Amino acid sequence: MYLNRWLKGFTISYHKTYFNSKGITTFVGLIGFASTHLIMKTKGLITNKVNIVTLGCSKNLVDSENLLTQLKGNNIDATHESASDEANIVVINTCGFIDNAKQESIDTILRYVDAKVQGNIDKVYVTGCLSERYRNDLEKEIPEVDAWFGTRELPAMLKKMKADYKHELIGERLITTPNHTAYLKIAEGCDRPCSFCAIPIMRGHHVSRPIEELVKEANSLAKRGTKELVLIAQDLTYFGIDHGGKRTLSDLLKNLSDVEGIDWIRLQYAYPAGFPMDILDVMAERNNICKYLDMPLQHGSTEMLKKMRRGITREKTEELIQTIRAKVPNIALRTTLIAGHPGEQEDDFEQMVDFVEKMRFDRLGVFTYSHEDQTHSFTFEDNVPAEIKQERADTIMEIQQGIAMELNQQKVGNTYKVLFDRKEGGYFVGRTEYDSPEVDNEVLVPAENNYVRLGDFAEVKIYNAEEFDLYGHVLN
Repeated sequence: MYLNRWLKGFTISYHKTYFNSKGITTFVGLIGFASTHLIMKTKGLITNKVNIVTLGCSKNLVDSENLLTQLKGNNIDATHESASDEANIVVINTCGFIDNAKQESIDTILRYVDAKVQGNIDKVYVTGCLSERYRNDLEKEIPEVDAWFGTRELPAMLKKMKADYKHELIGERLITTPNHTAYLKIAEGCDRPCSFCAIPIMRGHHVSRPIEELVKEANSLAKRGTKELVLIAQDLTYFGIDHGGKRTLSDLLKNLSDVEGIDWIRLQYAYPAGFPMDILDVMAERNNICKYLDMPLQHGSTEMLKKMRRGITREKTEELIQTIRAKVPNIALRTTLIAGHPGEQEDDFEQMVDFVEKMRFDRLGVFTYSHEDQTHSFTFEDNVPAEIKQERADTIMEIQQGIAMELNQQKVGNTYKVLFDRKEGGYFVGRTEYDSPEVDNEVLVPAENNYVRLGDFAEVKIYNAEEFDLYGHVLN
């Protein structure tokens, strides 16, 4: 098996270092991963304190927050990515999306396993996508882990820690983000057939959460100070189709928009094929739904979209983008693309370049293709060399950098409503409604002659712009 071959070579090296008298220094040099999570203990162990370490995407973060909520609801002392060294149980929530993410997950597991062998922690539990996808191989290769859990085994994990799954805590999630912003996962799993993607293997079929449950959670978050909800799922646009065969994302948006205290609702991870046009009317009508849409499009060549099993052509994609921009004026569109999928010829790449130049996305990211076993694309030869993949990705990002600079320069002199997240390096740092946390532009306001409260909104006039940052002053 592909992973078994890859993992075996990696863990053999690990075990050689594991028993090396030089200890952790040799181990760190071998795996080349600077962990920010592990702090070695110097004191005696404190019983029954759990530290949850999250890798990967915001959907994993929500899963960790649900685990944290359940543990605390069972009166178990639990933290998320604690900077202290008091936990005796570590839960690692892994990512298994692409090779780099899998490598980071393996590195993190091995570091905590080493800490366990050194006597610094008692138990190591692993959950999340990597565990779901490769549990059988991982159990054999890293037997020092005390238990492995899949992506939908929260009750079993709680039972292992002598805790009960409390249904009354559904909708009462504790968040680890700043109080003013929270992710709201509206569905789990995915039914899309994308040839390159292993998410359905790790997350299962699409399951929408009930609207009333989501509204209850939104109300709970709002009462605790949340002002921004970031709606996430593997595919937002599929919401509701498993409950009666009708897409009901527009109904959900209306209900969430009515929640008192929620100022911003933003949409991440929409799918272009079968896009529910009725959500555009709701976005245009409701002031607290951000004029923002994250819609991964993956390529600008119809031939490549066909190989990727995306169910849409470039022409239909461009028509959709034009409709979105017409119905929701000034909307910010974010997308992601893949460079180097099997069969990508130079002409396909040139079509993607033309697509990016023509569509002028507000935000754009590029992945180099990762050859994932158990996917349809894995049946193809991974015939684009790694250096060509990277060159193509760099070319796209260079083009996007120029587009982003031009678009940001147009914002100079304008005033925007900004939500402030943090203070850093002499600046208050915030975002407009056109920017999602962690991945998009930020607005920097000099702290020396401006004052804002973190978690609050302020009107900011932009006086300077760079490719990915805006600079402004608060208007009194």
